[in-house]
Amino acid sequence: MTLATSARFARRELRGGLRGFRIFLACLALGVAAIAAVGSVRAAIEAGLQREGAALLGGDAELDFTYRFATEDERAWMDSVATSVSEIADFRSMAVVEREGETERGLTQIKAVDGAYPLIGAVELDPAMSLPDALAGADGLPGAVMERALIDRLGLATGDTFRLGTQDFVLMATLAREPDSAAGGFALGPRTIVLRTALENAQLLAPGTLFNSKYRLDLPDGTDLAALEGQARNQFEATGMRWTDARNGAPGVSEFVDRLGAFLVLVGLSGLAVGGVGVSAAVRAYLAGKTSVIATLRTLGAERSTIFQTYFIQIGALSLLGIAIGLLLGAFVPLLLAPIIEARLPIPASFTLFPAPLIEAAIYGLLTAFVFTLWPLARAEDVRAATLFRDALDKARLLPRAGYLIWIGAGLAALIGLAGLFSGTWWLTLWTSGGIAFALGLLALAAVLIRWLSKRAAPRAKGRPALRWALGAISGTREGAASVVLSLGLGLSVLAAVGQIDGNLRNAITGNLPDIAPSYFFVDIQRDQMPGYTERLESDPAVSRIDSAPMLRGIITQINGQRAADVAGDHWVLSGDRGITYSETPTENTRITAGDWWPADYTGDPQISFAAEEAEEMGLSLGDSMTINILGRDITGTITSFREVDFSTAGIGFILSMNPSALQGAPHTFISTVYATDGAETQILRDIANAYPNVTAIRVRDAIDRVSEVLSGLAAATSYGAGATLLTGFLVLIGAAAAGTQARTYEAAVLKTLGATRQRILISFATRAALLGLGAGAVALAAGIAGGWAVSYYIMDTDFTVIWPSALAIVIGGVTATLLAGLAFAWGPLAARPAQVLRGRE
Repeated sequence: MTLATSARFARRELRGGLRGFRIFLACLALGVAAIAAVGSVRAAIEAGLQREGAALLGGDAELDFTYRFATEDERAWMDSVATSVSEIADFRSMAVVEREGETERGLTQIKAVDGAYPLIGAVELDPAMSLPDALAGADGLPGAVMERALIDRLGLATGDTFRLGTQDFVLMATLAREPDSAAGGFALGPRTIVLRTALENAQLLAPGTLFNSKYRLDLPDGTDLAALEGQARNQFEATGMRWTDARNGAPGVSEFVDRLGAFLVLVGLSGLAVGGVGVSAAVRAYLAGKTSVIATLRTLGAERSTIFQTYFIQIGALSLLGIAIGLLLGAFVPLLLAPIIEARLPIPASFTLFPAPLIEAAIYGLLTAFVFTLWPLARAEDVRAATLFRDALDKARLLPRAGYLIWIGAGLAALIGLAGLFSGTWWLTLWTSGGIAFALGLLALAAVLIRWLSKRAAPRAKGRPALRWALGAISGTREGAASVVLSLGLGLSVLAAVGQIDGNLRNAITGNLPDIAPSYFFVDIQRDQMPGYTERLESDPAVSRIDSAPMLRGIITQINGQRAADVAGDHWVLSGDRGITYSETPTENTRITAGDWWPADYTGDPQISFAAEEAEEMGLSLGDSMTINILGRDITGTITSFREVDFSTAGIGFILSMNPSALQGAPHTFISTVYATDGAETQILRDIANAYPNVTAIRVRDAIDRVSEVLSGLAAATSYGAGATLLTGFLVLIGAAAAGTQARTYEAAVLKTLGATRQRILISFATRAALLGLGAGAVALAAGIAGGWAVSYYIMDTDFTVIWPSALAIVIGGVTATLLAGLAFAWGPLAARPAQVLRGRE
């Protein structure tokens, strides 16, 4: 028979409608829709960032310098290429309010601007006024604008005065919208905007203090940004300049969106894997019902290939329908929800139809359908002509022929390869794929074990007929224990892993950390202030420990005479400026892992002690040379030792330390951590701030809270993805329950005939559902804990403890889901009349 004949048979089979394929379509559509929706939202954000790149950045291009202002040569180059230039200084400080003998302080991120700011976009204030008018001030004082959160914290109102450093300001308005806020990155405090000229006597921008200067350029129309970037890098990259332009106005946001989107797509693939289990179960159940048709075709001379092609074409057509439904949902649901999404996003998004994420989701759907339907389709061709009974497919050999196994393996390889290619995160893709494979294997073994244990336990349940019936049904071939455990178990596994990862990450930041973390970080302490600062704290019995160190910032520009990124790739140490310190001798907590520290009185060529773990990741060795740009000056030193640096305590930790003479003459300040009792923190802050107004205090608890807020958003986004996976698993569970309705109807009829009551039969149905749910939940818990441990230990490098509330919720959720699905399809079998059922069975 030809392919045309198979196509004709498939077309006739499709005339029967979609009966038996509703769960198939729902599983495939939901998985594709989740991936398409995530991709569409990510594409909308990327389009918005690209469209509003100049506005987000505050100019067509930006040059960023660390803890210094541009030199005359650098400023002259900017003036030569731009029609206008805006200079900004960005740093942290304390806003101080004094009223009725009491002092309130709040950490704020200050943006000190010039008269040209903003070059692009507009600052929105409440009450409405222009920014120049607001910053002009009143009553002889310079003006300032603040975000609402800081105004409320300090109890300010329009017209009130507050102090930054040693300079008083009058609050003129609330900062409602900052056009370039997305380019500012993560901030520990709310924003305050003032004129830079108003800070000249505030002692906040002295040499060596921690600030960034940013120069926004308004360029002539038609400027080649790529060429201009190359010119700027050739001239100034060695001086520590960092370039950003309107092609990617908020690179940090863009990178974060890419990574989060890629991760959510991988979570979506877990949902597709769950859907694949449902797809496979639906195809298997459908083909089991077509056994007589297949046997008849074989009797009439149909070949194996004809049987396979007939149902492959039919399932393929239905797969295309499910994928099409998923693509429509994934494309249009984000469009319908666009106003809500845009209102909650702090960055612009441009929603429209994006072909790329839809094509990506369609490919995922096609490969998933191919992999999960090929196995039952291949087994269907083993049905012989003489086999004319319904459960013939159950007696076919477990594994299909070798040729089909090769195709299935090729499909899996293509699915994983494309996931890695599309997401751009091969390592995470392989981890995710391995985790899914591990969970599926564990769940499959659990399904076999559950059936085996049920078969052995059933005879021992004498005197408990409902339990015995439930165990006997689970051990049988018709109950579909494998489908229930695989589908629900995999969805719960993903949710359990997310819960464990989120809980352990929160513990690492908000749980264990405060016990070992300092109370405050004090930054921008001038050298001549250190004696008085230290004396105040050492004389306080509430202070248990003080750690202080000189603090400079620099950018690693070269390694062994080559561009640093060419040697160490895109390692995070090279992504921006890093803290640098110096010391004659190692501190008492320093542990040298390789090499030797320089002598206490060493004055020779610069030497470097580097963090051991980061050095290994970057491929560094003892004797390597490294060039660091500090305040526009290149310092080249030799790595002479590696040491352990523990950042987990939130204390002082420097990637790079040098001998004191190497940094002699470089302006710098000191950083200090203070460990004190909770009751003493307020007085310490008050005394230090009064004595040294230029010093900025960062309360560690506040910083932890800000990080926790970010983590809450990430956990919510990940939980939504895991929730979609769980919903798919529940649909598969419903499908398995629906597929077993006929078997339960016959079972109920037989039991009624033998004298069983409806109540006892219902208890039996509920018991088997609860037992399957308990088994799926327990295995999912084990898989989720294993996955959470692997991610916490190997990726996030944090300690791991089981989050038991989340773990118990997973088990309870498994039992509840199976009970609901099982009982929902129990009323029909219970209501059926035994005589009609048994007569029909004859």
